Amino acid sequence: MKRVFDLAICIIALPLILPLTILCALVVRITLGSPVFFSQERLGFGGRPFVITKFRTMTDERASHGALLPDEQRLTAAGRLLRATSLDELPEVLSIFRGEMSLVGPRPLHAHYRDRYNEQQFRRHEVLPGITGWAQVNGRNDISWEQKFALDVWYVDHQSFWLDLRILGKTLVKILSREGISEPGHATAQEFRGTSGKEA
Repeated sequence: MKRVFDLAICIIALPLILPLTILCALVVRITLGSPVFFSQERLGFGGRPFVITKFRTMTDERASHGALLPDEQRLTAAGRLLRATSLDELPEVLSIFRGEMSLVGPRPLHAHYRDRYNEQQFRRHEVLPGITGWAQVNGRNDISWEQKFALDVWYVDHQSFWLDLRILGKTLVKILSREGISEPGHATAQEFRGTSGKEA
C-alpha cells in the first residue's frame, strides 16, 4: 500500500513537479553553472548503497591546499533558497519511481556513515529512506544526531499509512515556516562522527 501511495502521489503531482524542476534547473544553471545536479552515494533499505540526486546548492570552491571550503562559504543565495524550500530535493522523485526511496522514511545519509552507527541506530535502514521523515518534522537539523536516529527508529516501529499522512502534512508546515533548515551556528549540519557507547 505504501508503494502504491508513493507512486500515485508522484504521478498526480507531476504537472507541478515538472515545471518546478525545470525552473530550479535553470536557476542552478544560471547561478552555479554546470553540472546542475549533485549525485552522491547514500545508504538505503537494508543498508544497501544507492545514488541520490539533488540540485546543486554549493560551489566547488577550494582552499589553496585543495580542500573544499566550509559549507557556509560555498552555499550560494540561490542554494539557500532551494534548501529553505526543500526544492533541491525534487530530483529524488526519480528514486521513488525506481523503488529506492519513499515519500516518507528516514533521510538517506552518507554511505561512509555505515560503520559509525550503533546497532540500534542502524535499524533506521529497516525501511526505505524518505524525502521527508519523522525526524524532519520534529526538529530536522535543529536537533542532535542521536535525537534524529531515535526518531527514525521510532518511525520504523510505528510506521503506518496515517502516520505518513501526518508527516506529509507537518512537512508542508515546516517548509512554509522554514524551521530547522540548518544546525545552529552552521550553514547545513555537522558530519555525524559516531556515538559514544556504540555497543548500545
